This record gives sequence, structure tokens and C-alpha cells, in this order.
Amino acid sequence: MRILVVEDHGNMRDVLVRGLTEAGHAVDAVADGPVGLARAVTGAYDAVVLDVMLPGMDGFAVCRGLRDREVWTPVLMLTARDAVPDRVHGLDCGADDYLVKPFAFTELVGRLRALQRRGAPPRPAVLCCGPLALDPAARSVRCRGEDVELSPREFALLEFLLRHPGHVLSRAQILEHVWGHAYDGQSNVVDVYVKYLRDKIDRRFSLDLVQTVRGAGYRIACAGPRE
Repeated sequence: MRILVVEDHGNMRDVLVRGLTEAGHAVDAVADGPVGLARAVTGAYDAVVLDVMLPGMDGFAVCRGLRDREVWTPVLMLTARDAVPDRVHGLDCGADDYLVKPFAFTELVGRLRALQRRGAPPRPAVLCCGPLALDPAARSVRCRGEDVELSPREFALLEFLLRHPGHVLSRAQILEHVWGHAYDGQSNVVDVYVKYLRDKIDRRFSLDLVQTVRGAGYRIACAGPRE
């Protein structure tokens, strides 16, 4: 693997570079956030080992900057901050894994191997479709710069559609994912909630995002204004 290490602490950076090189990897190393972001964006790396506490720009901002630029290189974040909210924040910024210092070097290498097997498919922190943007971490939806207020179930339905853009999802798939196996309410609940989404998004902003595929189900398509 070709790995970028972004770590401002000199001794830790040297240990990471030496250990990863001895493990057979090609390693580049930088010491601050802005340079790390620039290198990760322009370089062909198989993984980024990213410290959280960095000068100029912290690791959270670097990771989100990568994802905002649609760079999906796997990111393993390192930090001495082991509080659960910190770990959750790193993952919500688009990190793929999180390792708390101090750590066993063999575990670091093993986690990097796991990330390599996973590859680098798109994993945006914010789900976008045309002018619509949904932030799962902030639980917010915006369209053309305006907030869209959704109920928890409407939000879950929209998120499920946005995670499968262009794919036709059957009512059964939607019901199972959004309402769960145990749901025994009204049979047309999916159609009802699709109508709610259309009222709050498509009709409000003159879009045609939530589409019906007759006899198959629903899909979300990144369409422009209705003609």
C-alpha cells in the first residue's frame, strides 16, 4: 500500500513511518492539516493515517475536506482523545476507522489491511442529490439553501433513498429498512410517506426527485426543475 501519514508529533511520525516501511508499505509523511489535505487530494494513496490534533486544521476538518472533494481514500484516524463523542464525530466526518493512542502497532497494520480489503467506494458524509443535501450526523436536510423540516420517519425514508440513488427500491425493501420486520401497521404506509416527502421537497422546490416506477417501487433521481 501507499500510505500518507499526517501526524505533527515528530517521534510518533517517525515511528509510524519506520514501522509501516518495515511492513512493506510506501509511506509519505506530513506534519500539519492543510498540507495533509493537499497531499491526500492530489496523491494516489491507498490509505491515510490521520492524527486528530494537528496545526492549521484538525483531523476532523481534513477528513471532511476530503469527503467534500469526493476523495474516498480510506482514512484511519489516530487520537489520544478516547471519549465516545470524539470517536463518533470522527466517523461522522467520513473516517473509516478510529484508533486511540497508545495502540499496538500490529493492530494499526491489521486495521489498514482491513481498510484495503474494503476499498474506496464513495462514502460521503453528506448525501446530496441535485440541490438537496441530507446530513445524517446533524439530522438536517437543506434544499436550495433552505431548511426542510422532516419527521424522524420521513428523514429515515429520504436517507434510505439517497443511499441508493437511481436504484428502484420496492415497497417491501423500504418497509423493512425504515419500519423494520415487526411493523404491522397500514399496508400503504410507504406510499403515504412518499407523498409527505414530495409535498415537502418536490412540490415546494419544483423538483422531481422522488419518482414512482410503476409496478416496482420508488427511486430518487437527481433531476432538475419540473418542466
